Amino acid sequence: MPNLSHDATKPYLEILQAGVQSTIQDLGRKGTRHLGIAQAGALDAPSLRLANYLVGNEENAAGIEVVIGPVDIRFTQSTWFAICGADFTATLDGKAIAPGWRYHAQAGAVLRLRGPQRECRAYLAIAGGIIVENVLGAKATDLQAEFGGFQGRALRKQDVLEIGHGLEFTKSIGVQQRKWTPEIRAVVGPEFEQFSKKAQQDFWEHAWKVSNQSNRMGYRLQGNRLDRCNKQDLFSHAVMPGVVQVPPNGQPIVLLADAQTTGGYPRIACVIQADLWKLAQTPIGKSFCFIRTDLETARRAAQQAHKDLETIRQHLNLYA
Repeated sequence: MPNLSHDATKPYLEILQAGVQSTIQDLGRKGTRHLGIAQAGALDAPSLRLANYLVGNEENAAGIEVVIGPVDIRFTQSTWFAICGADFTATLDGKAIAPGWRYHAQAGAVLRLRGPQRECRAYLAIAGGIIVENVLGAKATDLQAEFGGFQGRALRKQDVLEIGHGLEFTKSIGVQQRKWTPEIRAVVGPEFEQFSKKAQQDFWEHAWKVSNQSNRMGYRLQGNRLDRCNKQDLFSHAVMPGVVQVPPNGQPIVLLADAQTTGGYPRIACVIQADLWKLAQTPIGKSFCFIRTDLETARRAAQQAHKDLETIRQHLNLYA
């Protein structure tokens, strides 16, 4: 029997199969890092934004981040939904549906997300959003601290998620999905010059494979060992999503949304904001290359990414 801990008269989703580490996420917590509180939130934030735009939600509405399927979800009332990000070979009552589109689900319909074809994260948005408590300014699940989202944990079979009353639409509509490529731009970090010339060259010129020891806190990479010439210990310093740290074993770690707020490993680089989604969508075992860029290019890329999303939002509003 489902876990009916809420008002069963309200619309909700019933989790029939939860997959592995499916979580409730919004765009994460802002202004709390000085308190030692991680950002959390969608690792591929643009995909969650797009899914929310498709169903008429505010961009920060809570949705479900899916990593490993199969995930089966039953709708108890008719509603509209959208899935953006990785293609999980989704079906609605057995009929194939495409990522990047808005669909209508009848009461009792079952949505299934089997598993990713190329990238590794999908985002499900429901018209009206998923109703969970706002904790420290966000609804995002912080798996390490065990708060936010749904009971501070990944979803499980028989969980019941209340959903809001969203907009009604007359037709399905879609947006073009972004294409993942294995080039991820980064700027040099504060300790870049402390590494050997070979390490500096290898960091930019050799491929890095995502290790199976990776999670929402960070991606551990495998590749050429990066040796640091200056062996002096560092004071603990602030870190954030995108920072590339190098521990003593010489294998980099790229911090993600659930990462700690301080660290003591040298920072060789930092992934630019506009490419964090590409990092998040890189599957375990797949390789990519870092592309060196500068701060001005990083700023322009972030502005362009915001402009592109805003253009899509305005276009969708015209065809609501």
